[in-house]
Amino acid sequence: AGRAERLLLSRLFQPLNLQAGGEAGWDGGPGEPTCRSQRLMLQGGLIHPAGPGCYHYLPPAVRAMEKLVRVMDEEMQAVGGQKLNMPSLCSAELWRASGRWDRMGPELFRLADRHGRSYCLGPTHEEAVTELVAAQSNLSYKQLPLRLYQVTRKFRDEPKPRFGLLRSREFYMKDMYTFDASEEAARQTYDLVCDAYCSLFDRLGLPFVKVRAATGSIGGTVSHEFQLPADVGEDRLAVCPDGHFAANVETLNGEQTSCPTCGEKLTQTRGIEVGHTFYLGTKYSSVSNAVFYSPENKPRLAEMGCYGLGVTRILAASIEVLSTEDSIRWPSLIAPYQLCFIPPKRGSKEEEEGAALLERVYDDLAEALPHLAGDSVLDDRTQLTIGKRLKDANKLGYPYVVIAGKRVCEDPPVFEVWNQNAGEVLFLTKEGVIELLSKVQVP
Repeated sequence: AGRAERLLLSRLFQPLNLQAGGEAGWDGGPGEPTCRSQRLMLQGGLIHPAGPGCYHYLPPAVRAMEKLVRVMDEEMQAVGGQKLNMPSLCSAELWRASGRWDRMGPELFRLADRHGRSYCLGPTHEEAVTELVAAQSNLSYKQLPLRLYQVTRKFRDEPKPRFGLLRSREFYMKDMYTFDASEEAARQTYDLVCDAYCSLFDRLGLPFVKVRAATGSIGGTVSHEFQLPADVGEDRLAVCPDGHFAANVETLNGEQTSCPTCGEKLTQTRGIEVGHTFYLGTKYSSVSNAVFYSPENKPRLAEMGCYGLGVTRILAASIEVLSTEDSIRWPSLIAPYQLCFIPPKRGSKEEEEGAALLERVYDDLAEALPHLAGDSVLDDRTQLTIGKRLKDANKLGYPYVVIAGKRVCEDPPVFEVWNQNAGEVLFLTKEGVIELLSKVQVP
């Protein structure tokens, strides 16, 4: 009666097309370049194209995204971040006041309401958040630092959206905006948030580099990008082989070919930008007059920083850098489901006993480790061989696969367990399976 419903693979809305090879017909016209993450996400039923640079995120992708956001929330709250949510519809007046209405050019989605007022769909929210803080008319230095962040849908009218979620027109971003009482305090905040980003990528097990970057249309004086090295990356990076120095090539003058610290020759690599941090100073607070009152009760402009992490881009980029050519590999923390159970084939001699034993493991596991109850899928396509279903599970990247195979009729029953990220196969009793999985973390 109190038992959790088993999640049956046949009931999940995850339209698999794991047999599809070839580049054409996936997304846009035939012969359009695709990349590994885009192909794997389409084949694995994670995304479905809705229009140029716009995707349906299907239920497994949403699960992965929600887990990723929970990890981001932990890291942001650890540095005093408070979560809010700002409108996608941003007033053109604010953007004109900051000068970005014209500077952003055609990348900005612009629209007018029925009263003829102009808006843009927010690609980022510096103007909006500064206006919000400026509206607090008696903000005291005692209330600073303020660290406000959101995770929302952002819009950019990309001229050539490509590579699936790596460069799309509609995407999710975590953006944090900080307000400090002095430049020194703002730079401390900057280092603190950069460290939180490093911690996030470390927890996900992603090989990132933090590089010096140009400030671009956001502005400010100091800026870094967090890059995942990948062939398909759009940024060119110059990196010291000993790790002393890394920069986006666009920030270097042509002569600089060696590390300023150790003199080693810089190597060039390509990267996918997954995070960007900016120290802004008073660039936006001066436009909106976002002030706080000092200990002497004098109004002072807040010193600002802004910090972005591409949520949907990190999803795609992590698949890009961790996966094999035909099998998704997730950062184990954010895999949509941690576990896949594969019962015996219909009509096999293990069928009855094996299916019952495997379901018991499923139920006992849900009871012993309730946090894994919603993270376990039972592949009930018993008309298919175990081998075929294991191959599919491998392609979809479940971190653990538990199989009722030949040895399930032994006494005690022995299950075959694939630990995908360690690349090992174990033969375990029910207690052994529960013991192994007790270490699994779900955010």
